[in-house]
Amino acid sequence: MMPFITTHICLHEEHNNAQGVITMPSKPTKIYFTRTKRTCAINDIPPEEQVYVHFPQPQTYSRSGSGWFETLLNSHPNISSNGEIFSLKTRRQNMETIQRTLDTVYNLEWVSSAAKNECVAAVGFKWMLNQAVMVYHKQIADYFNQKGVLVIYLFRRNLLRRLVSLLANAYDKDAKLINGTHMSHVHTREQAELLAQFKPTINVSSLMVDLTNAEHTMTESLEIFNSSRRMILYYEDIINNPKALSDVQEFLRVPVRKLRSRQVKIHIKPLHEQVNNWDDVYRTIKGSQYEGFLHNSDYIS
Repeated sequence: MMPFITTHICLHEEHNNAQGVITMPSKPTKIYFTRTKRTCAINDIPPEEQVYVHFPQPQTYSRSGSGWFETLLNSHPNISSNGEIFSLKTRRQNMETIQRTLDTVYNLEWVSSAAKNECVAAVGFKWMLNQAVMVYHKQIADYFNQKGVLVIYLFRRNLLRRLVSLLANAYDKDAKLINGTHMSHVHTREQAELLAQFKPTINVSSLMVDLTNAEHTMTESLEIFNSSRRMILYYEDIINNPKALSDVQEFLRVPVRKLRSRQVKIHIKPLHEQVNNWDDVYRTIKGSQYEGFLHNSDYIS
């Protein structure tokens, strides 16, 4: 899940416009647009588009392409997405520490490599669903609605491909296939091919339960934050739908730009070439509600 606060802000003199309240999804509260007393030079954005400048944030499920998606967002000159800030347990041990962390981000006091020093249109971060967001969902939803946070849910339709990615990533944490270093994301085809050589063995005895639980978590998170202003995005759509990233930028109310990432996809082969016990997996899923996962590819061929 990826929550974004949107507000017109420049790092100069400013004052609140009470009529600029906008309610957003899944992580905060209401947010106020701020109007500057002088014009900000916002990179190459023409004056007529500068009214869109504000803040963002994302929430997601692990191995759903969130790292890649965040690099795409950060390639926009007016978006700062600050990474997986709740990966540290000390920041999510209770609601007090969670709110303190959120306030730091939304007050523009968070220091990260993604932070932009010029005027920004959207400021946010990535929040995994297993990082206490489901535990303190009521307080977080209240905070989201009060601040006006926009939330982008990033999911993956093919949960079987997601499982392959999870198992492969877990394996590399110990194996460290690339020069003795664990890498969840890579930037060259050679690195991607090296990681893709590992073919995980899937536990078929729990496979159906695992897929059902993953589906349930996605549905539950959508129900919990149904009062927030949100957008639901799928990994496959970013790949196959040329308009998907434009829709994201329009949702965040930033000028639409061509977004780029240096990351290279790791698992590009058909699933039957990426799973060690494919015959067992096929027999387990064949005829179930998840049979479509056996055939669907991330890419349109």
